[in-house]
Amino acid sequence: MRIGFLTNSLAEEAKRQGSESFRTLESVADWAAKNGFTDLECGPSLSLDEEMYAKVLDQGRISITALIYCRNYLSTDEEEAKEHLAQLRKRIEFAGRLGIEKVVTSTGIDKSIEEGIYDRDPAVKDRGNMIRRIPARSLERFADTFGPIVELAEKHGVKLCFENCPLMGNIAISPVMWSRIFERLDSKMVGLAYDPSHLVWEFMDPYEPIGEFGERIFHFHAKDTSVDRERLFRTGILTDFSWWTYRIPGRGEIDWNRIFLELKKIGYNGTISIEHEDKDYEGTLEVVERGILTSKAFLSQYL
Repeated sequence: MRIGFLTNSLAEEAKRQGSESFRTLESVADWAAKNGFTDLECGPSLSLDEEMYAKVLDQGRISITALIYCRNYLSTDEEEAKEHLAQLRKRIEFAGRLGIEKVVTSTGIDKSIEEGIYDRDPAVKDRGNMIRRIPARSLERFADTFGPIVELAEKHGVKLCFENCPLMGNIAISPVMWSRIFERLDSKMVGLAYDPSHLVWEFMDPYEPIGEFGERIFHFHAKDTSVDRERLFRTGILTDFSWWTYRIPGRGEIDWNRIFLELKKIGYNGTISIEHEDKDYEGTLEVVERGILTSKAFLSQYL
């Protein structure tokens, strides 16, 4: 296993600060190599400059193992959905030309059929006015939409990795949904970007699914979640999300020793990609850098 990081935290902080640092892939790769990283997962904050990517890859100091682009491809705004799908295709083709192994993405979610359709579903009809989201309702449209995307990925030799975050227009949020997705998109190029942090606040086991979906775990996001139980006991899970927050690895609920034991059991030998979203390590570029480096030091003990 190799430690890398998702570039968004550095690139977006630089943009907020008005800094010229970390605005290009080359500057991010230079910092990564100097600090002992081997891999990068490149987000949309960095432009898809093919010449720049080729230059960084040719230098051989750092590997680019994934591009990430997560959007709502099933948006009810047809132009928006069309543009997002075009950007996803662009990244698959780009990755194929440059030999980048993976594209991390979401599934999309059709909100027009997800929310508040009680007359069509007797199981939820009598639950008052609570709006419930039923991800499986988007499955058919998702499968129809992504059939051609999977064919494109197969053509270019690029693995599609569905992230399991439920906050970005996504139905790939649970083991149940993963199984349904893999049944519908039966391809060796379709798998997961496994992120245990989301499973924590969704009250799912973050450990056991690693063994169950071992051959489908193509990529791994290293992020933790802390739960404020005193706050949770007052708000419950529906009032707001103030009872949980993302943390860098080691500052939350996750038993990372167990995570790595499970990854080793399945023979995972890919990237451990730090996805830094810890608010205690934001505000300046120096603090964001410290968050990434602290994460690397913590994770290194398990390799």
